[in-house]
Amino acid sequence: MRYFFYIGIVLSFTSCDYFSFEKNENLDKIDMDIDFTSVDFSPSFKVCDTLIDKSKKTNCFRKTMRQEIYKSLEKHSIKLKHPIDETIEVVITIQSNKEVKLSAIKVSDSLLREIPRLQEMIEKSIEALPDIYPAIKRGIPVTTAYTLPIKIKLEN
Repeated sequence: MRYFFYIGIVLSFTSCDYFSFEKNENLDKIDMDIDFTSVDFSPSFKVCDTLIDKSKKTNCFRKTMRQEIYKSLEKHSIKLKHPIDETIEVVITIQSNKEVKLSAIKVSDSLLREIPRLQEMIEKSIEALPDIYPAIKRGIPVTTAYTLPIKIKLEN
């Protein structure tokens, strides 16, 4: 019986080497290396899904977004007092659930006086956009915001 007791004590002291109480530094490095300012895959329209290169896919998204907004704005008839040649910035938020919202419009006061319904027209054109697939970060859909410059050039 003593023999088993001594073996039990020896095993208990030597088995402590199998338990590590040190902090795992690799976990901290993984969490610290997340870049929250970029995404793995940018938002996309169906026409851009075949592109693999990240920059080409982003350019396709921006180009398609701009074309769709232009098409929608062209449907409106606008009467002008003065010719217009300005660039506005439209900030669009693409939610992780595929919902698209107009966050802000950076536009001059003179353009708003000339086209008072401009914000309403842009909101309608954003609502008419085809389905947008949200950006992906680490395999998870995330919310992103994009600023699109839109050139408005109209003559009497």
